Amino acid sequence: MRVLALVAVLSLAGCATLSSDAASPNRYLAKGVYDARDHLGPPPAKSSPEAEKDRQIFRATRALEGTPRWSLAQADNVEENVMDGFSCALGFTPTKESNPKLAAMLLRVSGDVRSAVSGPKMKYMRARPFRSEKGALCIKPGLGFSLSPDYPSGHATWGWTVGLILAEAAPDRAEAILARARGFGESRIVCGVHNASSVEAGKRNAENLFAALWASDAFKADLAGVRAELDAARAKGTPPDPARCTAQANLIGAPLL
Repeated sequence: MRVLALVAVLSLAGCATLSSDAASPNRYLAKGVYDARDHLGPPPAKSSPEAEKDRQIFRATRALEGTPRWSLAQADNVEENVMDGFSCALGFTPTKESNPKLAAMLLRVSGDVRSAVSGPKMKYMRARPFRSEKGALCIKPGLGFSLSPDYPSGHATWGWTVGLILAEAAPDRAEAILARARGFGESRIVCGVHNASSVEAGKRNAENLFAALWASDAFKADLAGVRAELDAARAKGTPPDPARCTAQANLIGAPLL
């Protein structure tokens, strides 16, 4: 599994003070409080109709190679650029300088996401689609990535978790934010690195985790701070390039599947 590489871009020394939590400063939920393996069912069985559908989707989406949707999928592969990825949906571009509380919250919740992804991956050990099917991929996978499990998609879990947080913090932009979260997950199908059902499982995984996070007082306090910070930043922020946002909206406007 590709570790969520947020630290490089969201290094927050001195940027924000997080609410205290007896669990850990690196995540919101204490070890043992939430186990994603208990909440996410298995992937489609081999040779089942659902598994065959995954195979057909992989083959069909190879035709997207070289298209603008392919380029967006390549951009979405860089997990640490997630704040910029949601800029059109938010109506401004958040940064760690303009939105340190948001950056800090995403950094902290990434620890919960890693745990929520790694448990089911190791439980089900489903192979990625390109291990058995031929076709172009939007990235060049290394050996470790190729051998890492497919189910659930870590990128989809991450994109949906961020999307759910942002939709809660900016409810007037929720529809656009959640559409972008869906597109973020679907980029993994376009890339050819995840089966469609594994991307859908990433969405369910994020929803389950998000529900569990409400048990954390620190999560609720930090979300309130992020909401106020977003309101202030949006009021004085510069809207992103309209042409870019229109193009992006057209690419993700309709569900891929």
